[in-house]
Amino acid sequence: MTNEQRPSFEWAVERGKVAEFARAVLNASSAHDGPDAVAPPTFPQSMALWRSRTPRPEQDVGREGLDMRRVLHGEQEFEYVRPLRVGDVLTAESHVKDRYSKEGKRGGTMTFIVSETIFRDQSGEIVAYSRGTTIQTSKAATS
Repeated sequence: MTNEQRPSFEWAVERGKVAEFARAVLNASSAHDGPDAVAPPTFPQSMALWRSRTPRPEQDVGREGLDMRRVLHGEQEFEYVRPLRVGDVLTAESHVKDRYSKEGKRGGTMTFIVSETIFRDQSGEIVAYSRGTTIQTSKAATS
């Protein structure tokens, strides 16, 4: 177990961004458009784009020393306490929950990094979780 953590990050759920994201993922539901819109299920993933606008070494907690040529996206899940709504101002707190290695089926060691982001609204209430697994293979990832 590890306690690696990134600095918190504030992120506004904007009407235009929710509508753009819904269109990009081919979600035509009217629930994602208008002043009372709710965000599509995978919308928190777009937070990573805003966070990465100003690259900072502390954003890569848990990824130091990884060779990005050998990194695979292993798993991603979102858990909602309530829908994210236009007008919410979220604070995202990310940390590494676990880091472990195991032998791969094709030989070589694989390193797994399990991370979690907790989203709190402007009232400090937890509204969602995002969890993901990053895998570094012992050989370059190829198709």
